Amino acid sequence: MRQMASSMKAKKAWDLVQNLQKHFVAQLDAVSLSTGQNSPCESVEWLRDGGIHGGGIRYETRDESIFDRGSVNISQVHYDNEPHRKLGSATAISTIIHPSNPNVPSMHMHISWTQMKDGDGYWRIMADLNPSIPNDRDTKMFDAMLKEVSKEQYEKGMLQGERYFYIPVLGRYRGVGHFYLEGYSSEYFKEDIAYARSIGEAVIDTYTKIITEDLRQNPAYTDEEKAKQLAYHTLYFFQVLTLDRGTTSGLLVHDQNDVGIMGSIPSHVDRDLLSSWIEKMPKPQDQLLDSLIEVLSDQYPSPIGESEKKGLAACVREHYRKHPEAIGMQAGGEIIPPTVANHR
Repeated sequence: MRQMASSMKAKKAWDLVQNLQKHFVAQLDAVSLSTGQNSPCESVEWLRDGGIHGGGIRYETRDESIFDRGSVNISQVHYDNEPHRKLGSATAISTIIHPSNPNVPSMHMHISWTQMKDGDGYWRIMADLNPSIPNDRDTKMFDAMLKEVSKEQYEKGMLQGERYFYIPVLGRYRGVGHFYLEGYSSEYFKEDIAYARSIGEAVIDTYTKIITEDLRQNPAYTDEEKAKQLAYHTLYFFQVLTLDRGTTSGLLVHDQNDVGIMGSIPSHVDRDLLSSWIEKMPKPQDQLLDSLIEVLSDQYPSPIGESEKKGLAACVREHYRKHPEAIGMQAGGEIIPPTVANHR
């Protein structure tokens, strides 16, 4: 049983992420019903310190005819009973959907509210479309939605997104339509939570329209298109585990939700392609990539199941504990949140 945070703002943030999760899971289940095998998402619960400090629920996709891998995670961690900690609570929804059809784009969204014990707080809002095979119609639809719903924050969010999702050693971006606001707060919580809700709902509804239309127009695909998807999924794996600050922070804070945090990883990657990038990596990140590759089997393509997820999480955690300075080599926007320090 999870104990939830006591502050009113944290309770409202928890209501927000619960409602967004419910909405998105209903949409995904509807796609499975109309287009796939009618296999609804299934829930998995995890507890932080036995539930004393909160926990979370994730819904995992089960319709493999539609989804390669997908999860919709919500969580709330709090320290109401530990007054020495700076952090009061952290509430989030984080989701990544990887469709099976390579002509249908993946999508990532993260919305979180971080509240300190002194009453200050801030939002983190991210959304990006991740096509294996870029489609101008999808890109324009996603971008138009972001422009309309993010209003005056659009330019800032897009600039920060391009900075965050750039992969320097490969000279390319992860995905398109990158939107990223860090440390956002207008000091009016009621307006800010409504803003976060509007972005979350718009991203969910637009993405559902995109995948529904793409599945209708391109129900079949070629081996060549599937190979392009594997290459992109490998790139996604690479970016998340060597550059994504949010993933690393989550793993360093605790080890009680490793499988959930690794829910963003696709089901298979190309081990040889990953190996070809080791020589491009600066030290000590070359060691990190080499360790991650060692977790993977030499099958082609390499499957990533629960045991691999746990092994990958352990690799990331061990690497940054050994090389804490390397965290500074990860992706970031104008503001670098002290996520790990907040939990101490």
